[in-house]
Amino acid sequence: MAQDNKIGNKLRKTRPKLGLTQSEVARGADMTVNYYAMIERGEVNPSLEKIESLTKVLKLKITIS
Repeated sequence: MAQDNKIGNKLRKTRPKLGLTQSEVARGADMTVNYYAMIERGEVNPSLEKIESLTKVLKLKITIS
């Protein structure tokens, strides 16, 4: 299980602002809705490739700190 859920929290806050459902984001990022929901809840650590796909769908920038 992921210890720090910064990514999931950001996704969960951004998605509704864009009027998107979990299913729509998952489809746009080429992943299952179950996997996307697990990312939002911090249950998995997605690969950089998956994060990049999600940032494109949600129009986010990746910042490494």
